[in-house]
Amino acid sequence: QVQLVESGGGLVQAGDSLRLSCAASGRTFSSYAMGWFRQAPGKEREFVATIKWSSSSTSYADSVKGRFTISRDNAKNTVYLQMNSLKPEDTAVYYCAAKWGYTGWAPLLRVTDYDYWGQGTQVTVSS
Repeated sequence: QVQLVESGGGLVQAGDSLRLSCAASGRTFSSYAMGWFRQAPGKEREFVATIKWSSSSTSYADSVKGRFTISRDNAKNTVYLQMNSLKPEDTAVYYCAAKWGYTGWAPLLRVTDYDYWGQGTQVTVSS
């Protein structure tokens, strides 16, 4: 079992930056693949970024590639999402997710790939 708590959301203007954090507690953090998803009002939850236990393996949605960076600090049991050049269409609730013990080669891109979820943090980007 693991508990995930997101923080760092807020209201910003287009072009600004934000860094989201997701603190994990419970089982050995380094054994988890971690992901960020987002959900806008009236829309389905969508993949944003993922990182395997090895920080060298990351994947991004095309809509955020080149603007967002996912990283992790296993010593701090925390995963981050650095969001630059924010756009109004990035407005959503952002969720952190974890998959225990994943050692596969393919990136985890689907909501159903993950076992644990945080409560979400709101990001609002004004134009």
